[in-house]
Amino acid sequence: MSLESPLEVIYKTINDSQITTDIYLPSPNTTDGKHYYPVVIDIHGGAFMLGHSRMVSKDQIRDCLDRGWIVVVPNHRLCPQVNILEGPIQDCRDLLRWIYDGHLDAVLAGKEDTAKFSCDLDRVIAFGTSSGGTIALSLGYDVERPVAAIYDLYGPAKFSDPFWTAELPHVAAKLPPGLTTEFINQVYQEHPVPTRGGVSLEGQAESRGGPDFSDPRQAFALTQIAQGKVIHACYPPDNRGPIDPVENISPRFPPTFIVHGAKDTMVTIEVSRALFAALKENGVECDMIEVPDEDHTFAAKMEVGSRTWNLQRQGFDFLQRVISKTVSKY
Repeated sequence: MSLESPLEVIYKTINDSQITTDIYLPSPNTTDGKHYYPVVIDIHGGAFMLGHSRMVSKDQIRDCLDRGWIVVVPNHRLCPQVNILEGPIQDCRDLLRWIYDGHLDAVLAGKEDTAKFSCDLDRVIAFGTSSGGTIALSLGYDVERPVAAIYDLYGPAKFSDPFWTAELPHVAAKLPPGLTTEFINQVYQEHPVPTRGGVSLEGQAESRGGPDFSDPRQAFALTQIAQGKVIHACYPPDNRGPIDPVENISPRFPPTFIVHGAKDTMVTIEVSRALFAALKENGVECDMIEVPDEDHTFAAKMEVGSRTWNLQRQGFDFLQRVISKTVSKY
């Protein structure tokens, strides 16, 4: 099993959508018997409408594996056919329950080459970039059993902020002429609801050259971003409380680390500052790093050993510190 060929399993089936997760395993700790490993859920970004599980940073996965963690990278249904709460958030909450209910353990036990791996269910943690950061944060509230800690890398939050209705001219400049509403709305005809979008806002695409505007999904998503309508397109406007991390922080919220680029033009850093303030006000163990000179999509572009790499890596160090203090029965 390698970074190029993870173990892929179905964790949920709903309305003809078979939703998969990729599983990466660290080097085994022992040669004899089972050993229990922390589990990190790594959730991809893509404005809730794009991307898939293979569009995450392989260097970050490798860092987690070197720490001795099992890495679980899920797909989820993509908006706008489903809204943020009923699609991406619910799918990843169901993945968390799938892990806690022992299904990941059963998958590992059922294969000869993975049978020595078992999950430390007291040390399940979550990490996500961009929209994946928002989804990771949702695993800390309105769930029967939250994750032990969360690392949010420039995730959208505070959906009452005027930024979420502001047009983004630098994105609009990349849209080709002639995109019609009739064309981009073909996205609503996709069945079943897809779990793969052909481009990630981290700069990764199915083929080189960036977004493919002949694909209605990619054209739809980039148009919503340019027009300041991402959240409006993906969730009803009358009550965004259930999807807004800032409105769901309480003293019981899991320890949380935030990293955000100081020059982010896609998700204003102000929403992460608001989230950090809410965490501190509620006495939640937390920290935040503002990465100098970085825009929104730096996770897939940073070089190992660079200043940005070392700064964002502190989020994983935070997760490691938290679970090292966790008393586990495993």
